[in-house]
Amino acid sequence: MASDLLFTPFDLKGLTLPNRVVMAPMTRYFSPGGVASEDVAAYYARRAKDQVGLIITEGTGVDRPASLNDPNLPRFHGEDALAGWKGVVDAVHAEGGLIAPQLWHVGSVRGRNADWAPPGPYDSPSGYSRPGKRFGEAMTEEEVADAIRAFADAADAAKSLGFDAVELHGAHGYLIDQFFWDGVNLREDAYGGADIGGRARFAADILRAVREAVGPDFPVIIRVSQWKQQDFAARIAETPEALEAWLGALVDAGADAIHCSQRRFWEPEFEGSDLNLAGWAKKITGVPTITVGSVGLTNDFISANGGEAPEPASLDRLEEMLDRGDFDLVAVGRALLQDPAWVVKIREGRHGELAAFDRSAMATLY
Repeated sequence: MASDLLFTPFDLKGLTLPNRVVMAPMTRYFSPGGVASEDVAAYYARRAKDQVGLIITEGTGVDRPASLNDPNLPRFHGEDALAGWKGVVDAVHAEGGLIAPQLWHVGSVRGRNADWAPPGPYDSPSGYSRPGKRFGEAMTEEEVADAIRAFADAADAAKSLGFDAVELHGAHGYLIDQFFWDGVNLREDAYGGADIGGRARFAADILRAVREAVGPDFPVIIRVSQWKQQDFAARIAETPEALEAWLGALVDAGADAIHCSQRRFWEPEFEGSDLNLAGWAKKITGVPTITVGSVGLTNDFISANGGEAPEPASLDRLEEMLDRGDFDLVAVGRALLQDPAWVVKIREGRHGELAAFDRSAMATLY
């Protein structure tokens, strides 16, 4: 594929991206003590040098005791952690790149290390890690307010450090997404209820606080998904009307773009249309959208609930969807993890130099 549109600039809230390729946020465990190192800076700078249009970092924890569930995940608060991120920003900018941190709170998702616990109780809307499974206690109103404050403080710090935008992680069954999800948000106050408007209030209040912190002209992205790591088949919105109520609340609160995570970008979101999630999000909100989900892969190594995975779609299909205006930006994850020069090779038609994704790439910080 050598799509003219994929390699054209795009204006995101006054931020000019040199092309439509976004580096998708991918969790890495290479920040001991929560501090991003010089190796982390070099990792992102390599992708900037090889012409990724916008880099969105791995999730980085806001200032709540259990915002992270592993000691090697990066924090976005505290003098040492912010100094580490300043090194990342400077390295990326030195290569001519643009970068946004993904601000994260894992909520009631256990870590992979059974011998480590966060320095405080896990946060969650109602004390559930998945439907029917108790895990801790529901957040109090004071804790909800403090979490909102923590996201706003992190966004303010991001702007001060020189980042070009911010993204809120509102997907994949983490804290913000747990408030969206009626299976685990059983609250009866203003942050819960059967209506998505109530369950979206937590994210909307975060967006309003973030907007106040960064001002009117700083790009703010929110990442959403229907699927959860706890349940690949979970859905927040069963109809376009429900999707409009959900995402409309986020746009009204200050989201400039919606990053729509699917496990496979080519799969239609609703019956009767071939639009994917990003396509529907753009259609009903009018704001720019980012599509993501197995872009550039030649195999799908994660199969739904153990079932057989379908053959990934070609980049020709991606080009068709982009060219007809379904979405504006394309996030690439594992393909860029495997090969920092993926963008250059695709643009120059050097497909034969691209290697299939291998799990071993997850174990390195190249």
